[in-house]
Amino acid sequence: MLITGGGRGIGAATAVRAAGRGYDVAVNYVSDRASAERVISACRAWGVRALAIQADVSDEADVTRMFEHIDTEFGSIDCLVNNAAIVAPMSRVDSLDADRVRRLFDVNVVGTLLCAREAIRRMSTQHGGRGGVIINVSSAAARHASPGEYVDYAATKGAVDTITVGLAKEVAAEGIRVNAVRPGIIETDIHRESGMVDRLEQAAATIPMGRLGTPDEVAGVIVFLAAEAHYMTGAIVDVGGGR
Repeated sequence: MLITGGGRGIGAATAVRAAGRGYDVAVNYVSDRASAERVISACRAWGVRALAIQADVSDEADVTRMFEHIDTEFGSIDCLVNNAAIVAPMSRVDSLDADRVRRLFDVNVVGTLLCAREAIRRMSTQHGGRGGVIINVSSAAARHASPGEYVDYAATKGAVDTITVGLAKEVAAEGIRVNAVRPGIIETDIHRESGMVDRLEQAAATIPMGRLGTPDEVAGVIVFLAAEAHYMTGAIVDVGGGR
């Protein structure tokens, strides 16, 4: 299993859960090698192989190199978790600039497609592969649209939902299942990056279950989609406490 953006939050929790299910794990990171190394150490404690791979998923050459590294180390890939994503500080649309919007789409959308492309080239029976699974990490922002916060980020996650459904239909007959999880408000560093930390308690009050989610709760759904959901494809599973 390759998990992009796997050094922290949902990605890190997914890596450790997957290792517990017996998956060899490749943890992608862009700059924080120390965090990625801590994650692969926790994975190796389960007796599996684990490696950390530096790559910017928005860079096509980096993505190609990352998958070639996995070819060398593991020989094949069975599951891709497209988790890498960025968010920018909260902003109304009338305060956005093009560089910010392009960077969000480059990482969150172009990165998802580039990684999916490389996984398909290896998994698809049309390319001589044995099938596999792609799981995209979307966001409840795709449904709520995040007005006054980050409509641009929400738009990238709406694109991820569309990619999930379209790609699932495109490769279903080639042995590849494609699904997505759509987390709600989860206790991760992404809120600090967007400036929402002070609003988390207020946000929790809007959730029917009355609390924020944890990375491990989302990771449990991802690993279920990878290992158990054999007749699910094109599904987008909300993990948001009922919101």
